[in-house]
Amino acid sequence: MTSKNRDIRLELITLLGVTTTVVIAAFAIYRWLHGNFLALAVDGVIAAAIFSVVVYARNSGNSARAGNLLCLLNSSACLLAVWLIGPIAITWLYLVLLTNFFLADRRLALGAGLVMLVVLCLLPGVFPDVFHAVSTLVTAALTALFSYIFATRSQDDRVELQELASLDALTNVPNRRMMERALTHALEQQTLGRGRYGLIVLDLDHFKEVNDLYGHAAGDEAIADLASILRFEMRKDDQVYRFGGEEFVVLLKVSSRDELESATERLRKAVRASLRGPGGRITISLGGALLGHERDWHDWFSRADAALYRAKSNGRDSYVIAEDLF
Repeated sequence: MTSKNRDIRLELITLLGVTTTVVIAAFAIYRWLHGNFLALAVDGVIAAAIFSVVVYARNSGNSARAGNLLCLLNSSACLLAVWLIGPIAITWLYLVLLTNFFLADRRLALGAGLVMLVVLCLLPGVFPDVFHAVSTLVTAALTALFSYIFATRSQDDRVELQELASLDALTNVPNRRMMERALTHALEQQTLGRGRYGLIVLDLDHFKEVNDLYGHAAGDEAIADLASILRFEMRKDDQVYRFGGEEFVVLLKVSSRDELESATERLRKAVRASLRGPGGRITISLGGALLGHERDWHDWFSRADAALYRAKSNGRDSYVIAEDLF
């Protein structure tokens, strides 16, 4: 990827995991100074396990699995602490319930919280009387409920923000940012021998005249209509992006130059047959390029863009496929 997305869950795992490891390590030193070697061993195992999850998350990038592991580990460690230390360790319960919803899958966090509450009810000597038991359990249940609601709302907002950041507002197709990621991924896949890729760069012919004669609203409508036609013409593994202005980019998985040329001509004909503006038919020019030995998507894109320029020089409503580089 050209610019990595921030993995909020990975950041939380790192922050909470390292902080928890340091805090538990401090308790372990306290146990050692007071000769409580059983608790020292338990603290050491818990701290090492939590830190191992952080290392796994950083090395693998699999923050979802690491978050689930940390949720289960935190929940188990909290129950173990209550069992070994006594009721004073219940104060950790609320923190664990809260953080689990931001580390793990919400259903897993909710299930882990319910299991913790049930186990606490079954452990002997945890609560001095019924009042303390009910008070603690109700407070813990409310903490879990509010955490679940807040985590759900945060995730929904994050998904919506990601969609706004990845889609073009006018056409509702992926924007340039997403295109750059996709082209970089295509380079990686072809380098690994997982298929061949073709690129088509296209834009509207005489678009400036549409804006000048009929206004920008007509120009925007033409761009939106073009995007709809392109989306309809995409095959299963094809993807269309708005590069900017009236220019679009199509990424295709193809087996040969002939297949790329056939797809390019199909798009040209589809737009010619369907796209209309206030002044009548609107056409496009296209430039295509098979991915060759390029190591950067900019070089691949430049070959297709140069082919588009030649197509426009040839009189527009046409296409040119760049020479292969293998």
